[in-house]
Amino acid sequence: MGITGRLNPITNFAANRVALTLALLGRIGMFLGEYTYKIDDKKRLAIPVKFRKTLGKKAVITKGLDNCLFLYPSKEWEKLAEKLSRLPLSQSDARGFARIMLAGAMEASIDNLGRVLIPDYLKQYASLQKRVVIAGLYNRVEIWDEEGWSGYKQKMEKEAGNIAERLKELGV
Repeated sequence: MGITGRLNPITNFAANRVALTLALLGRIGMFLGEYTYKIDDKKRLAIPVKFRKTLGKKAVITKGLDNCLFLYPSKEWEKLAEKLSRLPLSQSDARGFARIMLAGAMEASIDNLGRVLIPDYLKQYASLQKRVVIAGLYNRVEIWDEEGWSGYKQKMEKEAGNIAERLKELGV
């Protein structure tokens, strides 16, 4: 084998390290960051490029908490839906929460340009106008009206110290 056919152990090591790092990041698939986008006239919203691989071609969008929408990769949604299905039917709060999350959900296709269609009922629920914020929250994506996000974020940032103290009791 000529010199061109030999593997350089240093180059090969670096390439393998990069490949391993990318593979691990792909497996972790966490969502982080905050991005502002516009909903187009056909009610489609572009998903940040960083989030598209983890979401895949099919995701689940549903009513979230605090007037936002949740967008889950299918596997994460299956985990949550399973937990919701195990809530006791005898408890009104459990039934109500499961109904909001499960009945409010729909499978969402992500097109080749990385856009997802926001159905009217979810757009109304979250009071989404033209400009929205897409926030990555580890295993899910939240979709907020830009003004709603700004108000919520200001409120939470003012309370961050108090919240941190209360979360300490939970081991965070």
